[in-house]
Amino acid sequence: MRKSFFFFLSFFLLLSCSKKSIKPIELPIIVIAEDSFVRGVDFSFLPELEQYGTKFFSVDSTPSDALSILSAMGCNTVRVRVWVNPSDVHCSLDEVVSMVKRIKQNKMKVILDLHYSDTWADPGHQAKPAQWAGLSTANLTDSVYAYTQRVMNETQPEYVQIGNEINDGFLWNDGKITNQAIFIQLLKAGIQASRDSNPKCKVIIHYAGLNGAEWFYSILKKEVIDYDIIGLSYYPIWHGYSFDTLQLTIENLVLQTSKKVMVVETAYPFTLGWNDYTNNIVGLPNQLIPGYPASPQGQLDFMKKIRSVLEQNSKGAGFCYWGGEWVAFKGPISTNGSSYENQALFNFNNRALPVMQVFKK
Repeated sequence: MRKSFFFFLSFFLLLSCSKKSIKPIELPIIVIAEDSFVRGVDFSFLPELEQYGTKFFSVDSTPSDALSILSAMGCNTVRVRVWVNPSDVHCSLDEVVSMVKRIKQNKMKVILDLHYSDTWADPGHQAKPAQWAGLSTANLTDSVYAYTQRVMNETQPEYVQIGNEINDGFLWNDGKITNQAIFIQLLKAGIQASRDSNPKCKVIIHYAGLNGAEWFYSILKKEVIDYDIIGLSYYPIWHGYSFDTLQLTIENLVLQTSKKVMVVETAYPFTLGWNDYTNNIVGLPNQLIPGYPASPQGQLDFMKKIRSVLEQNSKGAGFCYWGGEWVAFKGPISTNGSSYENQALFNFNNRALPVMQVFKK
């Protein structure tokens, strides 16, 4: 009974906010130089790693704040994910607000990655927040609007993703792409909240991979969805080993939509070794692109190629490296540490790798 009471109380408090009544918080005024081509990273794990006492080092082995290292190397944008009601503080709005302040203090822009879930959202998982379970379509739409506006006002990002890897929709099962009318309604609610909060913020719609991307964005074109940038995930292990296919897909999407295109997630290993006992996502030679070995130089060359593909297209908006900070942070024998330490931007001593050169302007 107590749980039901507080659920309905919180729900009606959320809906009681009028669509334009939430005032933005006061963030420090920081002048960020205009630099439209995104050279970014997703550093969403950073607060958790710092909680474990993880230290990072610059290319010359000087201990330094990880965000300061990025900024000094030329990174101009940091992507952070936010979950609605996570099981702990990580990826919560409070944590993200703190991260955003630090990012802007380091003169970098922010991509806010709204998962619209209490946990990971991706092509195979788009679980609705528990607080929104059982809502009618109308109330779910209002909740998307109110939540998006609140997060936008408290973070004031330069870019916002309305959903994460929404190949098959989001907020399942209501917002599955097979329920196209509801999917479009929910997507429009999130976009409208962003526009109402900050018309200058660029809206990204994120699709994982290359296969099916043209079909997905054709739906958005048909429905006259108001967004600015196509965001793609590109990981060779899942999305193919051909840069030609990546380049052709981007070209076709630009011709089809006239939108800018950004690779908002990508990564590559600097080694096939490991630094803890957690199984790594990439660890076999046949998971690599021929000519791009799992070495510091191979990792740098991979990212240079990604950047080149985007810069060659007049609509290329930039790139964002995923998991760059996710080093082995729980010790060398941890079985629940990092599955990504061999794809980080830091080596096994947490020193910045040559791949950081790709951020130079």
